[in-house]
Amino acid sequence: MLRHAWALLAPPLCGVCGAPTRAGDPLCTGCHGALRLSRPLAFPLPAADWTLAAAGYEGTARAVVTALKFHGRLALAEPMAAAIAGALGGRGRDMTIVPVPPAPRRRRRRGFDPAQELGAALARRTGLPLTPCLRRADGPRQVGRERRERLALPPSVTSAATVPRRALLVDDVVTTGATLGACATALRAGGSTAVFAATFACTR
Repeated sequence: MLRHAWALLAPPLCGVCGAPTRAGDPLCTGCHGALRLSRPLAFPLPAADWTLAAAGYEGTARAVVTALKFHGRLALAEPMAAAIAGALGGRGRDMTIVPVPPAPRRRRRRGFDPAQELGAALARRTGLPLTPCLRRADGPRQVGRERRERLALPPSVTSAATVPRRALLVDDVVTTGATLGACATALRAGGSTAVFAATFACTR
């Protein structure tokens, strides 16, 4: 009741475009519609059994990632998780969600972990278990580096706890696949027999 009363005085705004939206909804009707028009994509990741992204990293999808990752719009993790769940369809019922770990320095600077927020939202939506079992060392920032450099010097990722037998790696966006590949390799080394990867967006 209070939420709706406050919404009449100060209508909530879309976390992407700033248009008015319904109380409790982080996206407006237009941005929801743009995401629904997106089509799932597969991307190459040699260490994974299969991969999918809910959308291409462009337009509204790119704006959603930017708003979550760089502006702290944590509520956007919910529609992002909904898009991933829709792309998964009936697959993944026996998997455990493993969020891609951030570099500790960037986690401290942001104050939150985008992949953890997304993984938790996906776990709530699907009922799948969640385990943040990977650890990443600080290293050169991936953003802004050339593709060749990223692939030649991927992040250092190790298992920090028992890894699941069937793992579903989750991240907000994949560009070169260097970070996601390092995570998949760490899961294999830790004992995962099946590794799948699902992201909200991927570059074409």
